[in-house]
Amino acid sequence: MQALPNLFLIGPMGTGKSTIGRTLAAELHRDFFDSDHVIEKRCGCNIPWIFDVEGEAGFRLREAQVIDEITRYQGIVLATGGGAVMHPTNRRLLRERGVVIYLSTTIEQQLKRTARDRNRPLLQCENPEQRLRELLELRDPLYRDTATLIVSTDRRSPRSVVAEIRRRTRRYASSAARGCCTDLSGYPL
Repeated sequence: MQALPNLFLIGPMGTGKSTIGRTLAAELHRDFFDSDHVIEKRCGCNIPWIFDVEGEAGFRLREAQVIDEITRYQGIVLATGGGAVMHPTNRRLLRERGVVIYLSTTIEQQLKRTARDRNRPLLQCENPEQRLRELLELRDPLYRDTATLIVSTDRRSPRSVVAEIRRRTRRYASSAARGCCTDLSGYPL
């Protein structure tokens, strides 16, 4: 069977992209990258500082550069930031260079998972729940358009999500190697 291609995790904040990505990479013996962490390391500052000084547009420019670079590597797992799909070039590069997995969850789970996290500039507002709903309404069509697979993380352990991703990406790689339909339309998304 053909080796699995790069695996790219997309989805809203609080869906577990970083946690699941690290676990998935460890199980597959692959390098793991988190685009937000790469940006922070290169910048020498945290994401809220970048948003304060450069605005969201400045952050998105840095993010696009990091995604372009990291997606060129082979045999990796990449967790992207929640807004990475806002840039059309990011969406194209992710689709062209690997299998894109949209991790989804409910707004309630997002709120629970992000409640004490002050490193999320888009949630530093009066009504975080409303903000999450607005972001999901805007981004969900882009996540779905970009994704090869959609996997729910709602009320699930990281290990069970990783097991599902591994099972479904093996099927995908096997279908692709046989020249079969690779849009996964026959699989429940």
